[in-house]
Amino acid sequence: MSNLIRIAPGALELGSPLPWNVYDADGNVLLRQGYVIQTNSQLEQLFERGRFKPRKIERPQEEIVEDNGERNPFADYPDLLQELEATLNAITSTDPSAQKRLLGLARMIERNCIESPDASLALVHLYALGPTIHEQILFYAILCQFIARQFGLEEKRISVLTAAALTANLALAPIADQLNASNKVLSPEQRSVIRKHPERSIQALRAAGIDNKLMLKIIAQHHEQADGSGYPDGLSGTDIRPEAEILALSERYVAMITRRAYRNRMNVTDARRMIATLADGKYRPAIPKALLQVLGEYPPGTLVRLDNNEVAVITHRPVRARGPFARAIIGPRGNRYSGTFERDCSLLEFNIRALEEPEVMPAMDFSLTWGFHS
Repeated sequence: MSNLIRIAPGALELGSPLPWNVYDADGNVLLRQGYVIQTNSQLEQLFERGRFKPRKIERPQEEIVEDNGERNPFADYPDLLQELEATLNAITSTDPSAQKRLLGLARMIERNCIESPDASLALVHLYALGPTIHEQILFYAILCQFIARQFGLEEKRISVLTAAALTANLALAPIADQLNASNKVLSPEQRSVIRKHPERSIQALRAAGIDNKLMLKIIAQHHEQADGSGYPDGLSGTDIRPEAEILALSERYVAMITRRAYRNRMNVTDARRMIATLADGKYRPAIPKALLQVLGEYPPGTLVRLDNNEVAVITHRPVRARGPFARAIIGPRGNRYSGTFERDCSLLEFNIRALEEPEVMPAMDFSLTWGFHS
């Protein structure tokens, strides 16, 4: 395999699943996507020996979108992140390709969510521990797809909402990772940037020739609140578009399950409990309800302990009174299985006893675990 790139220090973190396969200099796979680096010595060896595939963002957009066969969201994940970064850069530099890139990226996310919904939803939970701003933005777009369909939004509006989710935080992107890593009180300047980011994102989009009225309105309103306590205009009730509320809830859920320097992350059970309270004056009641229905009690990508004492990862939500379905990865005595074993959690032996919240996510081959073999 040619044109592999050396891994830069800082590109990988302890305890976080690899976002792509890692190769040696000859193109042989060293570690699969989903492997979790456990020690500093492993990290140092990867920086010394590891390579990864170069960016693919220069290829024509049609080649990304017009692809035959079922989408594998795990295989697409690195390309989605790279294309997102390139799209935001194209917008801020007023590149003529910006709108084409944005629409193509939104279509690719839409196709992943329609063709492989459980795997797409799993991405949000598998990489939720400490995501970068680009990962968070991708998660917002994925969640918007699911919530909007559950809510009953028409397809054309879902497409516009997805594009809005990908660009609403454009003005925050340069400083978001720094803010999330800081446990200091925000400065007045930082607060000003945060409060003005919808307006500044809209200005950048218009300068790049992207001026869809619905999309810009969604971005302008996505920090408004139904009780009038939001910003920038203090809108309330039905003056706020449902698309804006869907985006706001997507951002809020990701924030709940994500670790920050200044607070711990919530587990899914606590996050669901909080979402259930948000129908009381903050959102249209049907929107939090839609997210709860999408997630189910145990969303794909979460770890659970079964009644037989195995630890498993949820892979698919319930279907026709069966499931949720999981793949057991750790045996009853704490031994790591060499493979994975499917479990129907509606069966008594495999009922879910509790969520598992390990300090470090166990390593697994995501594509293989979800049944993608290519």
